[in-house]
Amino acid sequence: MAVGARPLVPSRLAPGGVVHGSTRTPTTKLQGYIALAKLRVVELLLVTTVPTMVLAERGWPGTWLVIVTLFGGTLAAAGANAINMVVDRDIDALMARTAGRPLVTGLITPRAALVFAIGLEVLAFGVLWWGANLLSACLTISATLFYVFVYTIWLKRTSRQNIVIGGAAGAVPVLVGWSAVTNSVSWTAVVLFVLMFLWTPPHFWALAIRHVDEYRAAGVPMLPVVVPMEQAIRSMVVYTALLVVTSFVLVPVADLGWIYGITAVLSGIGFLWGTIDLGRRPSPQRSMRVFAYSITYVSVLFAAITVDVLVRYGV
Repeated sequence: MAVGARPLVPSRLAPGGVVHGSTRTPTTKLQGYIALAKLRVVELLLVTTVPTMVLAERGWPGTWLVIVTLFGGTLAAAGANAINMVVDRDIDALMARTAGRPLVTGLITPRAALVFAIGLEVLAFGVLWWGANLLSACLTISATLFYVFVYTIWLKRTSRQNIVIGGAAGAVPVLVGWSAVTNSVSWTAVVLFVLMFLWTPPHFWALAIRHVDEYRAAGVPMLPVVVPMEQAIRSMVVYTALLVVTSFVLVPVADLGWIYGITAVLSGIGFLWGTIDLGRRPSPQRSMRVFAYSITYVSVLFAAITVDVLVRYGV
């Protein structure tokens, strides 16, 4: 697949610009292992887990179960991130925003990083099986396997649909949260999964627009690299519109009330308008505003789920 299509929006980058993760170059082994975990990215995954657990329980599911689920999920996500850095260390060296990662600088060896990552995955599986149930443990590890083998190793360097299909791994935490409480997966959990699956492309493509020159230099066929910018943004609008519709579907399926409903409408309109406005006046700065809003959107939406449930059920 060709990756040389010229963008309509220039990307004026400098090392140390806005990134999807930490911008600091670690200088000690401890900092290096923390950087491998990419905990700032993990935070977003966990934001969706607790509200899902509250929804599954129709109240607070118990502090111990929440702690165990978050701990296990954090370990698994950190391990997956570390494996991703092992596999991608060659292209990370070509991109300004990732050139300071510990495997690129040589602070940590690939073998040490892989041992660290596998250890985290084994520990995550054990924690979730012991503290929650086998289903949540298996779902968590399946997300890691999908992220590593389907997205990182297969799709990331070969397909413009890389983040679309690979984004399924980032949607699994809602299934983990639901199954940790109920030891099952319901239609509500499936709708939440679809919601997060649809959220990932516009979220990540907004970042890719900002860093399009770096992805091109690294030969990574993110959508804004391989198609005209107008087409990439139209795809963002489509996925955002589907996302907003899915957020409305959650009202009858999950029996949510007006607090969530109003929040879904207002935040969804804001997200959709932001992507449409980006298409009208594309620029790296506007793309990063959409990227930042996408994080706010999912955080506010899931917070509204929590408030709606706790208020309606008097918890």
